Amino acid sequence: MLSDEQLLRKIRDGEADAFDAFVARYGRRLLAFGMRMCGHREDAEDVFQETLLKAYQSLEAVRDPGAVRTWLFRVASNQCLMKRRKEKPEREVPLGYDGGDDVDFAAPIEIVDWSHRPDDEAARAELHAVLDAAIAELAPDLRIVVLLRDVEGLSTKEAAEVLHLGSSAVKMRLHRGRMALRERLASYHRQAV
Repeated sequence: MLSDEQLLRKIRDGEADAFDAFVARYGRRLLAFGMRMCGHREDAEDVFQETLLKAYQSLEAVRDPGAVRTWLFRVASNQCLMKRRKEKPEREVPLGYDGGDDVDFAAPIEIVDWSHRPDDEAARAELHAVLDAAIAELAPDLRIVVLLRDVEGLSTKEAAEVLHLGSSAVKMRLHRGRMALRERLASYHRQAV
């Protein structure tokens, strides 16, 4: 298997199958990222196509071949954000708000430790669906950081580069996103028990 650097060199040299190999390497991950970020298959496919088009047009300009993955997710995240800007904004509600006036958002939240459940395939599939739904419900600025760090495996520095943020902002958003997911998954666990 070729490294990203070797693959980029082949693309720059104009080898016929090099871009196809590039799409084979990153295509599924980009489409999955788009699905999780956009929430709709049609939007994700649009983002995927736009990302590949921009990659095809711009890969020769990538200065650091070792940063191809980071650059590619920056392009994809920018496409997702541009897609969202064209949509009507959603009304965001603070986590834990149930519609009542008497809510203490500063109160500590009990998070259930459900990590010791038996590995039942059906329960795992259901949990995976609940996790995907919980990620989709996150505010866009938290969701993109959770996806880049926890799903795509980018480092904090790489995610910061993709999003044009400082590392501390990425860490803060990641923490908030993870806490929101934990709370949602804890409520799922309480319902399942």
